[in-house]
Amino acid sequence: MENAQTLRTMRIPVFVGNGKVEYGEKEVPVPGPGQLLLKVKANALCGSDRSQFFEGSQATPGHEASGIVEAAGTGTRTPVGTPGVVFLMDYCGECANCRSGSTNQCLAKRADYGFSHDGGYGPYMVVNENVFFAIDSSIPLGEATMLLDIMGTGGHAVKRAKLVHSSIRSVLVGGAGPIGLGVLAMAKLLLGDDVPVFIMDFVPYRLQLAERLGGIPVNLKERQLPDALRAHGYASVDAAIDTTGKSAARRAELDALNQKGVLVCVGHGEGLDLQVSSDLIATERAVLGSEYFCYREIEENHRLILEHLPYLKQIITHRFGPDEIQHAYELFFQGDTGKVLIEQ
Repeated sequence: MENAQTLRTMRIPVFVGNGKVEYGEKEVPVPGPGQLLLKVKANALCGSDRSQFFEGSQATPGHEASGIVEAAGTGTRTPVGTPGVVFLMDYCGECANCRSGSTNQCLAKRADYGFSHDGGYGPYMVVNENVFFAIDSSIPLGEATMLLDIMGTGGHAVKRAKLVHSSIRSVLVGGAGPIGLGVLAMAKLLLGDDVPVFIMDFVPYRLQLAERLGGIPVNLKERQLPDALRAHGYASVDAAIDTTGKSAARRAELDALNQKGVLVCVGHGEGLDLQVSSDLIATERAVLGSEYFCYREIEENHRLILEHLPYLKQIITHRFGPDEIQHAYELFFQGDTGKVLIEQ
């Protein structure tokens, strides 16, 4: 492909809805003041793209992007040629939440890349410099996408649980999709490999992958959760992290908690019916939400991926080119995958 300085248009995927991806052309964006033009190298599929795939999207999707700085606008300090990843939320950096480090809760958010602004399925994307995180050049750019929803979202959920329960000795993960696998992996890295992590799902492929990552798989087609816990000597667990967004799963996870246990809800979707007196007050259990992660967490996760790349890269199971996005999503939504990448 020609250099972005001379290329006037680029071929982009167009999500037209009804599970169809077509292709069109768009001008290569030019970075303005404080902005970077990235040559995208990889973008990972995510379950939160479902509405864009089936209902269409005005913006070019892709919110788990990695790439190389191709050009830089005035006022930037990132050298051309720097590899890195893109934080989804373009935070303002000035509101009370940003000043406290909670950039995932920015009160004046300027963009959600891949949703409100063009994302990582095009060959180039423009981002504000503050959401770009430069990575060590030894990390392959496909694998670098794990710093985002896999390690970022997964690790943030584990840290949310630790706010309530500082000595977690057992974990239950609801859902063995990519986010659930990320929670499993980050629980092992942040809490210790000796901490048992149960992970429940209906899909054998994903449960087998979870077992390879060190999890204890619970196939809900074969046994009930309480029976699976008892089979391993546990009546209950300290922390449960739900990635399914399903009411029934959340209820089962809450019921599986010890006294003073914590349920962290990561997956958007349905509700949770609970009795405050018996479920929360008498048991001193807690229910928390966990939304994406904070920009500052990438630095710690960057150190972890350098130390544990062979372990973490097991989560990536399929790689496709930019002409295969529709097929990649069809396979992904069937369930027999881990993390799926589009690489350019």
